[in-house]
Amino acid sequence: MAAGQTVTVYGAYGHTGRFVVAHLRERGFVPVLSGRDAHKLKELADEYPGVEVRPASVDDPASLDRALAGAAAVINCAGPFATTAAPAIEAALRAGIPYVDVAAEIEANADTFAQFADRARDAGTAIVPAMAFYGGLGDLLATAAMGDWTEADEAHIAYGLNGWAPTDGTRAAGKVSVERRNGRRVRFTKGRLEYHNDDLPTLQWPFPDPLGPRDVVGEFTMADVVTVPSHLPIPEVRTYMTTEAARGVSAPDTPTPTAVDEHGRSAQTFLVDVVVRLGGTERRAVAVGQDIYAVTAPLAVEAVDRVLTGRTRTVGVASAGEMFDAADFLRSLSPHIALELRS
Repeated sequence: MAAGQTVTVYGAYGHTGRFVVAHLRERGFVPVLSGRDAHKLKELADEYPGVEVRPASVDDPASLDRALAGAAAVINCAGPFATTAAPAIEAALRAGIPYVDVAAEIEANADTFAQFADRARDAGTAIVPAMAFYGGLGDLLATAAMGDWTEADEAHIAYGLNGWAPTDGTRAAGKVSVERRNGRRVRFTKGRLEYHNDDLPTLQWPFPDPLGPRDVVGEFTMADVVTVPSHLPIPEVRTYMTTEAARGVSAPDTPTPTAVDEHGRSAQTFLVDVVVRLGGTERRAVAVGQDIYAVTAPLAVEAVDRVLTGRTRTVGVASAGEMFDAADFLRSLSPHIALELRS
């Protein structure tokens, strides 16, 4: 166990960052609170007496260096990641420590692989982007479902959310992504990202119990189209979103998440159904849990713990499924996620 080590959380006062800070403490780590807003950092620190605060800005490399000084790792929770990821990774490389982020932005994750793969590998440093509900969990499930397969024809990742109340950070990140695409949509087909203006289809996905068949928006593309094909030879990666969740995140007046329990989780539930197909055979992995933002914390913290204790399969920039033993990682997330693998 890596408990007792210091981990800097950049964007600590954000919605997801707060979950990450709390989970680090539950796991025995010592979080350092960092981010752009010194006032919000101090307010958060009042909830955790004795926790160190180190304000930093992505346009001030020296402040980032101070924020990471002496830390064993850094978790970046501050979006939009199109703005924060590269400066935070540069700081992690200067400090010689592993970097994990919770980016759901497709282009930001693609940039991380393209810009830092060689440098991180040469430095022997682990950089794990999209270590979150979107990008990380789907990649772990797809990798676990593959089992002993070395390739597949298709991967389908269906998100069965009973609703989606987006955070301010989600809205800001989405706005940046839309601007970067000039309003176009994106999908992964024929082994590459393809930008298009096609209307998204509505179809029915056969979710297993307890959800059952639901209407979904097809090609509601998430970060899995970067993480999964980064290491698995699958030419078609498609993602789907239940229609009620798609409406919630798209509507401008949907409220932000409301806590319903002592852990700060919302009432949102999810069932992620992943199907990989090869020829006429398919394999399936299913994950069930509560609150997509809250469950990101155990994903990111478990990743840090495994990197710091040497339970990794590679170095450099790698998605969750490539960096870790996917099935073992998923089993370690109990009780946060209930897992089922089906052949």
